[in-house]
Amino acid sequence: MTPVHWLDELEGRAAAALPEAVYAYYQQGAGRELTAAEATEAWDRLRFRPRVLRDVSAPTIATTVLGTPVQAPVLVGPTTLQRHAHPDGEIATATGAAAAGVLLGVTSNTGVPFDAIAATGAPWWLQIYLARDRGLTAELLRRAVAAGARAVVLTADTPVVGRKLGTGLGVWDLTPNEYLHANVDLTGYLEPALGKADDLSPDTIGWLAELTGLPVVVKGVLRADDARVCAAAGAAGVVVSTHGGRQLDGAVASARALPEVAKALAGTGVEVYVDGGIRRGEHVLAALALGARAVFVGRPVLWGLAADGAAGVQRVIAELADELVHAMQLIGAGSLTE
Repeated sequence: MTPVHWLDELEGRAAAALPEAVYAYYQQGAGRELTAAEATEAWDRLRFRPRVLRDVSAPTIATTVLGTPVQAPVLVGPTTLQRHAHPDGEIATATGAAAAGVLLGVTSNTGVPFDAIAATGAPWWLQIYLARDRGLTAELLRRAVAAGARAVVLTADTPVVGRKLGTGLGVWDLTPNEYLHANVDLTGYLEPALGKADDLSPDTIGWLAELTGLPVVVKGVLRADDARVCAAAGAAGVVVSTHGGRQLDGAVASARALPEVAKALAGTGVEVYVDGGIRRGEHVLAALALGARAVFVGRPVLWGLAADGAAGVQRVIAELADELVHAMQLIGAGSLTE
């Protein structure tokens, strides 16, 4: 009999606390949910070759991400509709991230002001969905920069929204505008202008960097050739990601795509991150061993937020970090560089 993992228990508590439509929305993937279902399985299929006779008496897992110090290579991924999980939404998430000593991604579709997130003291990156109207995007970016965002994460895998066939779509009927657009004034904008831009190019990276003065990270990279294009265009980092299995159903799992992306960017100075299906400290260890500098976790943070607010978010990071340390000791690595 397989013991119940703490994260499975936490998800159960979150499911009980959330409205059914909200939980379904958080959980659902695109299409037949093949990619969503394979995300964790892909990490589980990896196997380690431990080293022995190594000093692992005091493992260290502190690192930096684009120069920002973090206490663990386990970062909070950007997710939307967080105020459905907790009244304070991203403020509670940022508070938990700050307590854990890590960085969080904040979606441009956030339900709380950027200034309120910054006030928690947590370092944060803005994950941006470019609108068809670049002026709207520019306004949002200026507000993020003024509030202290440390990087811009360009969402590259959503030229159109993946089709969801599950039951969670009804959540949009429950969502007031302020749950999605707390940081931009949409007055005067017509609906077509608000749609996601489907004309992104490598030049978009330079445009974002010039506009904000911040490093740009490209999220949704699953191929070595795309990774090299991002690097050549000036990206400071990439996130190997399937968008939680919510975009192209049948896309390769992040765990499988990570090695080729990391190899393509080796020696360039471009930092590699990964998300998708990471549920154990051993998954974090595998990601680091395959070339990631850090991982982002999404749904587990939502479970912690829904179950216990900021304390739940902190626990998710702390538990995964503790599992990582334990796994490092067993594999014979006393530091992340090993």
